[in-house]
Amino acid sequence: QVQLVESGGGLVQAGGSLRLSCAASGTIFRFNNMHWYRQAPGNQRELVAGITRLDTTNYADSVKGRFTISRDNAKNTVYLQMDNLKPEDTAVYYCHSSRLGATEYWGRGTQVTVSS
Repeated sequence: QVQLVESGGGLVQAGGSLRLSCAASGTIFRFNNMHWYRQAPGNQRELVAGITRLDTTNYADSVKGRFTISRDNAKNTVYLQMDNLKPEDTAVYYCHSSRLGATEYWGRGTQVTVSS
């Protein structure tokens, strides 16, 4: 069974940094496209960043230049480095896995809170 487990969230002041990790198990990780989504209270879940199995990346406009997604296939882990954090980045961050023709999977999320 596929499991995605996020870690690295917490409370940080504006301008600070956090690094989120998502460890995958039960899947051939290197074949998966991986994404980070976030959801703030009262808002819809939105795509923050994605990285394909070929290491192509994409970012939401609101985080370009501040966030970096990366993956380590040897560790079955995807990362989200978040720098220059802003209060509007406060949300629950979710890891997502997808592969063409296969089931999508979600982690349970990790809370990121940025104080002003």
